[in-house]
Amino acid sequence: MTIDEVVGRLESGMTIGIGGWGPRRKPMALVRAILRSDLTDLTIVSWGGADVGLLADAGKIKKLVYAFVSLDSIPLEPLFGLARQNRTIPEICEWDEGMFFTGLKAASERLPFLPMRAGLGSDVLRNNPDLKLVTSPYPAPDGELEELVAVPALRLDVALVHMNRADAHGNASYLGPDPYFDDLFAMAADQVFVSCEQVVDTAGLSVDTPVQRLLLNRMMVTGVVETPNGAHFTTCTPDYERDEKFQKHYARSAADPEAWAAFKQRFLSGDEDAYQAAVADWTKEQA
Repeated sequence: MTIDEVVGRLESGMTIGIGGWGPRRKPMALVRAILRSDLTDLTIVSWGGADVGLLADAGKIKKLVYAFVSLDSIPLEPLFGLARQNRTIPEICEWDEGMFFTGLKAASERLPFLPMRAGLGSDVLRNNPDLKLVTSPYPAPDGELEELVAVPALRLDVALVHMNRADAHGNASYLGPDPYFDDLFAMAADQVFVSCEQVVDTAGLSVDTPVQRLLLNRMMVTGVVETPNGAHFTTCTPDYERDEKFQKHYARSAADPEAWAAFKQRFLSGDEDAYQAAVADWTKEQA
């Protein structure tokens, strides 16, 4: 598929899970395409990075479910910080990271919820009054019936993930140090679109690559898009690391309205090819 074909399959009001982790292996080419689209009122589920910041700045998010939003070397994602301070995201669900994982796991197993202890005794429950408690039907060793948090399933209409390699059928592998939770996003979703650095034939997925790095299989995936450098400016190890210089430029620009307007005009006003060309030109200027 093409980037535009994927976005053409999305609808306003959908719940969209975005894979990766903070500023690591995010499907940024697909996120940038959503920015250019007419899509609105989205529920975004993400271990967030610039994906959340950009979508929040563009007014695309109706509801955000997240465990954190960070750029790692820049601890607080600047556009997300502004959106939280100005309360421009109508509905916020701030969950513990373990709860977030458990919600995806419940959805992947087609369960309505899964119980866990994370959140007990904390303000997570106070700040998320929709979270319910459930009493275990099985007694603990001391005979007590334990009260647990019932974490609801994070069911997704669509999952967007970025992988290093994929074939045309939807089998996809990561080559870096961490799968993150892209397989859970895929299994929690009705439709899954994979962007990747390179589409190869199926046999090529296992050449010089451990088989356990084949994270997604064709039964999970709706469509595949070849998007070289499509995770920029996040990492896509070993193909490339995070573009720290550009990330700093992004964060500095986001802190000033005039600079941010200029950033958007230069980097986000055109299609993905225009973005990649603008980044290449900017990189040459910094050399």
